[in-house]
Amino acid sequence: MSGAALGIEIVVVFFLALFLLHRYADFRKQQRMVLFGTLLAWYLCFLIVFILPLDISTTIYKQCKIDHEEHASVSLVTALISNQTAGNSTTATPTKSVPKVCYKPWSYIPDGIMPVFWRVVYWTSQCLTWLLLPFMQSYARSGGFSITGKIKTALIENAIYYGTYLLIFGSLLIYVAVHPQWHLSWYELQTIGITAANTWGLFLLVLLLGYGLVEIPRSYWNASRQGHLLIKTYFKAAKLMTEKADAEENLEDVMEEVRKVQESIKYNHPLRKYIDTILRKCPVEYQEKMGRNMDDYEDFDDKQNTYPSEKNLVKLHKQVIYAVQRHNRTHVQWQILLQQAMHLEDVAKNETSSAHQFVHSFPSTEPTSWLSPYLYTPTVEWYWECLLRQWFYRLLAVLLSLFSVGVVWSECTFFSTRPVLSLFAVFIQLAERDYNYLYIEMACFITIFFLCTCVYSTVFRIRVFNYYYLASHHQTDAYSLQFSGMLFCRLTPPLCLNFLGLIHMDSAISHQLKEQTAYTSIMGSMRVLSFIANGFYIYYPMLILLLCIATYFSLGTRCLNLLGFQQFVGDNEMTSDLIDEGKELIRREKRKRQRTEDGENRRREWKERYGNTREDTARNRNRNEAAEMTETNYSDTVPIPNTSPNRQVKYSRTGRGTERDSIELLEDAEPLDFNAETLSDDPLETDSTRHVPGRYLSMSSSRSRIFDDV
Repeated sequence: MSGAALGIEIVVVFFLALFLLHRYADFRKQQRMVLFGTLLAWYLCFLIVFILPLDISTTIYKQCKIDHEEHASVSLVTALISNQTAGNSTTATPTKSVPKVCYKPWSYIPDGIMPVFWRVVYWTSQCLTWLLLPFMQSYARSGGFSITGKIKTALIENAIYYGTYLLIFGSLLIYVAVHPQWHLSWYELQTIGITAANTWGLFLLVLLLGYGLVEIPRSYWNASRQGHLLIKTYFKAAKLMTEKADAEENLEDVMEEVRKVQESIKYNHPLRKYIDTILRKCPVEYQEKMGRNMDDYEDFDDKQNTYPSEKNLVKLHKQVIYAVQRHNRTHVQWQILLQQAMHLEDVAKNETSSAHQFVHSFPSTEPTSWLSPYLYTPTVEWYWECLLRQWFYRLLAVLLSLFSVGVVWSECTFFSTRPVLSLFAVFIQLAERDYNYLYIEMACFITIFFLCTCVYSTVFRIRVFNYYYLASHHQTDAYSLQFSGMLFCRLTPPLCLNFLGLIHMDSAISHQLKEQTAYTSIMGSMRVLSFIANGFYIYYPMLILLLCIATYFSLGTRCLNLLGFQQFVGDNEMTSDLIDEGKELIRREKRKRQRTEDGENRRREWKERYGNTREDTARNRNRNEAAEMTETNYSDTVPIPNTSPNRQVKYSRTGRGTERDSIELLEDAEPLDFNAETLSDDPLETDSTRHVPGRYLSMSSSRSRIFDDV
């Protein structure tokens, strides 16, 4: 089991990152380079979170062995000294003390594996976040038509970005070089780089963590209030409709520019290949519309037109990609929000139901498994949606609130080692006395997972206008995916270091001579920059308390609302107007969906009512034709009694054919411009001069059929 736990977690974390990426990215449309870079960044960050508890338990076991050896040595020396004092040093045996046995943890990782593992994971993630992902981000967002053009654009955009990093690193390097007591080496340069990256990450970490510690418990508490949740959904619907209309208008404007350009550049123009590339990125309906209006038989040299340059086409290509992606995203989000609003309205209606069975206004469009009708019955759904869910969310919100209070208290007191005030350090040290490795790993994992949830959920929730926005259901663009990968790689290492400080396993903060984890050894000693190790890393996390207070009173939301950004504030007139607007939009969509469903029901009833009649008619027709063929074999003419023997009448089915055609006309509701030959399947009727009722004379077939060969 020494390496099995590590291997299992590596595989499980990979599929977890792949599942999360599939939820936000579109594997079929987005570039493979973008998907691979984002998946690798997310995977490495999740790997650090899941593997760190194993490193902690292994370190505690090593510390136990060290304490055991020291205790045995001290006991031996004490016994020898006591024997020498008693004068029996040659004959007496030393007194043996029996220290507590150190049990190897089930997830023990052999020596030499974890340092190499952490070194590969950390430096790969840092290369991604500081070098590769910014370049790939600009490359994917570029509107160039060739690989060389995209690379050139990416290098130009990142020149300032990389120059800023070099300036900061150079400043720190000069500061260390000027100091007389420090002698620069490769190890110290490496430590300076790690310290600079962790300092920047800790600055962002405290801001995001202070928001998530309050907002996550509050979001679950608000989710238990069905009325509040429905009102907020109305508010979101009004905002999303505005964004959706803006996206449609922007797409129309961009498509109009594309139409003008593609009409001016004909098929034999050198820039025509770029126009074809742009057209392939346009929606299908616009491609068909532009294709109908295109006249490729005109030569571009015949007219003295002004043609756009390649630089303008690159800019237009970039605008098309952005406009189409934004239009598709808002359309999908609108459908999802409609489904949520209608479901919440159904929950509000079913709460007063005495039958205790959940009734949906409209059938769900989401696919369900084959077990759902047997397990998730309408009765079970009613009890969950109308009764149990709100109490479950309230209990979860209370537990998360207690956890948040513990995190805030520990962040403000983790620098105190005597007495130990950090709650997480107390819990780990109590488990360390009994060497309960499973409890240690579970406690560490739950704590790190909660911290990561608070930070990562904030990353998924924040939105920087329309440049960065993570949208589920495969609607996130390449720029936002890679930006999230950059944030994860910058936030995860300082988050883990901060957690090690909370449990007093980072000697740079706790100032204790204990066995260091392999993760801490890779980070290097922060004492190279003492003002950061003894000042910033200890006192800056206390700012979380102020951020939590500001988040609790929604100060940021109110400030954004005052600046003109529409936010959900309960006591605001603009919020009330948007709620009313959203409610009307939902009603309008429900009426539209109801009309569509009623039309489908009428068509289904019409088909069921007359479908059997049509099948019976076809069956009778086949039976009559078979009978006629049998009668024709015996006699082609039928004599009429009481008449001359030479007088005969043709065997005809005109009456039955007319009746049958009338039934088919009612069933199919054919338009007026139908074909006369379809009204009768009897060839004998075409020779008759009598027209069937309902047939226009101008549409009847000609006796001579002069134009049959035309």
